[in-house]
Amino acid sequence: MTAPRATVRLQLHQGYTLADARDHVPYFARLGVSHLYLSPITRARPGSQHGYDVVDHAQVNPELGGEPALRALAATAREAGLGLIVDIVPNHMATSTDNPWWRSVLEQGRGSPHAEWFDITWDSTDKDMHDKVLAPFLGKPYGEALAAGDIGLRYDAQADRCYVDVHGSPYPLDPASLDDGGPRDAGALADFDPATDAGRERLHALLERQHYRLAWWRAAPEEINWRRFFEITDLIGVRVDQPVVFDAVHDMILGFYEEGLIDGVRVDHVDGLSDPIGYCERLRAALDERVQRRPAHLREQDPYLVIEKILADDETLDDRWKVNGTTGYDFMSQVGAVLHDPSGEQTLTELWESVSGDPRPFTAIANEARDLMMLRHFPAERLAAARALHRVARLDLRTRDWGESAIQRVLWELLSVFPVYRIYADERGWHHMDRVRFEHAATQAHARIRLDRDGDDGPLLELMSGWLGGEAPENFPPEQCMARREAIRRFQQLTPPLTAKSLEDTAFYRYGRLLSRNEVGADPGLFCMAPDVFHRRCSSRGRHFPHAMVATATHDHKRGEDTRSRLAALSEVSAQWADTVLDWMNRHVPATYSGAGTLSPHPGDVYMLLQTLVAAWPLALAPDDEAGLQAFGDRVSAWQQKALREAKLRTSWVVPDATYEAACEDVLRKLLQPATEPDSPAREIAAFANRIAPAGAVNSLSQTLLRMTVPGVPDLYQGTEFWDFSLVDPDNRAPVDYAARMAALDAGDAHDPDALLANWRDGRLKQAIVRGALQARRDYADIFAEGNYVPLPILGSRGANILAFLRCLEDRCVFVLAPRLCSQGLRDEAGDDPSGASTALPRIDGDFWDTTAVVLPHRYAGAVLRDALSGRERRVGADSILPLAEALADFPVALLVAD
Repeated sequence: MTAPRATVRLQLHQGYTLADARDHVPYFARLGVSHLYLSPITRARPGSQHGYDVVDHAQVNPELGGEPALRALAATAREAGLGLIVDIVPNHMATSTDNPWWRSVLEQGRGSPHAEWFDITWDSTDKDMHDKVLAPFLGKPYGEALAAGDIGLRYDAQADRCYVDVHGSPYPLDPASLDDGGPRDAGALADFDPATDAGRERLHALLERQHYRLAWWRAAPEEINWRRFFEITDLIGVRVDQPVVFDAVHDMILGFYEEGLIDGVRVDHVDGLSDPIGYCERLRAALDERVQRRPAHLREQDPYLVIEKILADDETLDDRWKVNGTTGYDFMSQVGAVLHDPSGEQTLTELWESVSGDPRPFTAIANEARDLMMLRHFPAERLAAARALHRVARLDLRTRDWGESAIQRVLWELLSVFPVYRIYADERGWHHMDRVRFEHAATQAHARIRLDRDGDDGPLLELMSGWLGGEAPENFPPEQCMARREAIRRFQQLTPPLTAKSLEDTAFYRYGRLLSRNEVGADPGLFCMAPDVFHRRCSSRGRHFPHAMVATATHDHKRGEDTRSRLAALSEVSAQWADTVLDWMNRHVPATYSGAGTLSPHPGDVYMLLQTLVAAWPLALAPDDEAGLQAFGDRVSAWQQKALREAKLRTSWVVPDATYEAACEDVLRKLLQPATEPDSPAREIAAFANRIAPAGAVNSLSQTLLRMTVPGVPDLYQGTEFWDFSLVDPDNRAPVDYAARMAALDAGDAHDPDALLANWRDGRLKQAIVRGALQARRDYADIFAEGNYVPLPILGSRGANILAFLRCLEDRCVFVLAPRLCSQGLRDEAGDDPSGASTALPRIDGDFWDTTAVVLPHRYAGAVLRDALSGRERRVGADSILPLAEALADFPVALLVAD
């Protein structure tokens, strides 16, 4: 197939529209990408900053410029030799009355033509909710909201009808509810005035006759009767497994593909769907059948289809998936891990255990977070799954005596230890890898069950394993088959949000050994990865999913790719870091934490804050720059509040502790006071950050080159061709200064390695590496798209410090050299400055490599290779050996080609 060569991910919103993207097409073309990869373009809630809160799948978002702007962008892109890939959102839509499907359901209930389009449980066991949908959008309990006038009636003169108003949001009234004294015009509003007892009673009676029940937002975890996106009640699950819904969700996008406006799609949160693999098969077929109806010059291109899916470290997609691969979280974790020094693991583990007072491994913290999420955040979904399993039990005389409470107990233990986001059982039961994953969880669950000396739920666990796919549902009578399939669906749609919220949005903020590993798609418990393992993963991707995306930054990352790279450098200086950070905590943040109500932050929170300050410290920020420190502090403050609340230990989104948060804010601001003394916190933090910054930059450049050259389609997140020291959203979605980036391409020294290195802090060095690698991908497109991935032999004492491989197609090869763990070898051009900050460049001294060399294939003996990054030539020895001191004499990384 003809796959994208490289993509650039663009976040569209009112502040960066389709027209803005069109203006920047010439820059992206010069940079070397082949496709613009757009965030969702369908109509979203007004003012949406991300586009995932879709309200209309049949319309291009007018806030982005609408369909005319999309067509103009597509035309300009085609003229420049670029294509478009768009992000689609089949899993959920916004619960906004801007959404006509949702509005129809609110107004007509089960009688709406869209009632079955959403994942709503209409047949509730709660008689007050039968044939109703919960609307948990009130800011306070229903009775209080009604008495306070938060709920009222308004008259829409244009539509000539009344509606319910909740904090400015309109909710429709069922026309049938107006037949019995309901308000039909503006004159009737006074009778429903909640300021009077009689009016409030009438208003309540009217609300009770609606197809929805208004409720306090905090009632949702217990009472929700529809599937949410994670735990977000602003987003409701969509049933794209239904053919009519699939068509309605995809018709416009498929039409754009057929016309040649787009070349493929990225599927958001595929694991949220009831049958992800079946969905992908259907979407692939829908795209494939339109290929021959595309413009003639595009018919040789197969549709590109990737999925947002998080894989566990030892998990891979299997051949059931009809996709090109994932969006690259797996690579992001692997390349990050291989740049961490294993020798620092023990020191950093002991440091974390000491400052946090918590000796538990990450797995234990993650399991504890799962228990919290099941108890407080997903009880309704957990209960629904248990009831579905209980239904299965009741349909078999041999199992009918197992009660719902026992099933809930066993389900809890199973969910607490489930090792992956989900499995994919269907009417045929488990696939091989599903069985492996489930049985692993069942073994752990059984061990937990055995700790209960007052009961024996082990036999029930065995039964539930069969109900959840160990036995094929299709082998049972129709009623039992249907019940088993429903139980499997409930279970498999519960584990993804439970896992995501437990790990990414809870445990990642509780465990702080080294925050570079607390990233989407990564396992904080997996500190590092050996080079041979990294090579095997890359080789496997090349064999099975050669066109999967490979990414190192996304709109959802916790920390920017260069923030993580600098943190990784701490693993190389772990003892020095431990001594330094403990000294800072002792002198600048005295440990006086004593529990709830304290005015001093917990040491674990302080330690994570100090990591963040060092990792994200801007390269140009001076410790006495008052305005710069304020701006940096504002960014870190937003991260800190989110981190503290997501951890749910000493404050939370549900019950914020303003006193504790203020204490943490006070520490942050004191640490960032403009430096006036040599031992000022800001000066010391800046000096340490600058000291490790060159090592972090080398990590970044290695990571960048690896992303551009390993098997897969490299994705460049907007703006990250310059340094990216961002934090979690919204910081990672900040506006991009494209004027500076375009100017950098035209600078007179844009191709001068010495000048770029001397001014490496301005970001142009990284851009040069990105541009050089992308242009090499263009010039050697077939090698990168189809070529083998083969690690190269290394001779010498520094073999552990280099990742070297070739990409080869037939007898044509390119060679990649990316260093790792080289902080000791950085070249210091001028010695330390008075502030203590290193003046070292991200260039590795030749003496560091000693005689270490890479061994190339014999046919390259004596060959002259060109470094596609620096433009300089390198001659291979007569023995096919290339010394690393020569190969990396200019930039710290090299991409060697034979012209």
